[in-house]
Amino acid sequence: MSLSIIILAAGQGTRMRSDLPKVLHSLAGRPLLEHVYASAAALDQNGIVIVYGHGGEQVPRELQHLKARWVEQAEQLGTGHAVQQVMTDIPDDHTVLVLYGDVPLITAATLQQLVAAAADTGFALLTVHLEQPDGYGRVVRDDHGRITAVVEHRDATPAQLTISEVNTGMLAVQGARLKQWLAALDNDNAQGEFYLTDVIGMAAGEGVEIRGLQPAAAIEVCGVNDRVQLAELERHLQLQQARQLMRDGVTLLDPARFDLRGSLQAGRDVSLDVNVIIEGKVSLGDNVRIGANCYLKDTTIGAGVTVLPQCVIEDAEIGARCRIGPFARIRPQTRLADDVHVGNFVELKNTGVGTGSKVNHLSYVGDAEIGRDVNIGAGTITCNYDGANKHKTVIGDNVHVGSDTQLVAPVRVGAGATIGAGTTVTRDVEPGALVHNKVEQRCVTGWQRPVKK
Repeated sequence: MSLSIIILAAGQGTRMRSDLPKVLHSLAGRPLLEHVYASAAALDQNGIVIVYGHGGEQVPRELQHLKARWVEQAEQLGTGHAVQQVMTDIPDDHTVLVLYGDVPLITAATLQQLVAAAADTGFALLTVHLEQPDGYGRVVRDDHGRITAVVEHRDATPAQLTISEVNTGMLAVQGARLKQWLAALDNDNAQGEFYLTDVIGMAAGEGVEIRGLQPAAAIEVCGVNDRVQLAELERHLQLQQARQLMRDGVTLLDPARFDLRGSLQAGRDVSLDVNVIIEGKVSLGDNVRIGANCYLKDTTIGAGVTVLPQCVIEDAEIGARCRIGPFARIRPQTRLADDVHVGNFVELKNTGVGTGSKVNHLSYVGDAEIGRDVNIGAGTITCNYDGANKHKTVIGDNVHVGSDTQLVAPVRVGAGATIGAGTTVTRDVEPGALVHNKVEQRCVTGWQRPVKK
């Protein structure tokens, strides 16, 4: 079966009270529209059309990586009008699947069933039974259970208001028939809009069997109209992801306090404490331990690593058996070899650290290459920025850097050298040398500390 998929994403979303188009609001780290696209692309990546409108070019610009044809609905005149914008380029023999960019949890499995149902009769409609259907269009069926119409809540009779089955708006229909019904739409209604739902009544009036289909769970068809609903879907999706990770063998000490805003590949016996946030693409090796309140983004962490609480690690590569934190910040382009220790209140940026080296306390190391078995003392700073350009510091193997040292880049410290505490290094240091520039200690007896007047 040939398939064309239309995703309607032109609405303003006034109840979001935001300058950002609704479909660009984030759910689990991805725009709402991208979630819908991912489910659609699982069926067919070549026939997806996205109708945008509110926000102008912002939506296709932000999501230009999606493989889709973008069509603008310059005037928002209803869902039927939106579909009309794209139908001229859709072959008559295609099945047309219509989706909504603000319904992010729809699954590919449900969409596949919807398309399959349309293959039998030419028309399939996704409906759902709700305990509280207020505000939704009711699905009206005849005595034989056939769908005859969708009646909007405000137009429903008291008897129709008792119906719990409601329309989701998602449907699959044969292309030629859809074009015919769209051409017959009118906007003779309170909103002055062309409603896609009107084609349901047209089809039923022509005797077309409309196959009704329900999703596996009602949450699949929940839309986002305000920030409360967005937060509710966020919590649902996060709990789903957490449960899947635990089924895959990851220990989450509290799945209700974990956020995955991207993808996580985890080895065996990985443990994550509370309030860990994973963003982008993260890989954790076997036996990794991540402490409470840590943030990991686009990072690879080797086996046996312990990350203590309150650490931030972004765009970094961490070797095996490292120990990081607490309160450490590992910034982009940092690479730690195996068995490296990075301690509390240490910040690393664009730095390579060799096997067995330690930067344990209160230090900043940026734009540097550090060899093996190096010890960086507390309070050490690589002075990498001269006000205009960044410069590099290179420290050889087995160097000992004393506390409160400033290394003014560009500078090289040879293997085996020792830097005395409190030293400012402005020139290259020979291998094996001892460098210090201490001021001789003086003791003034009988000195009187100043007092306030």
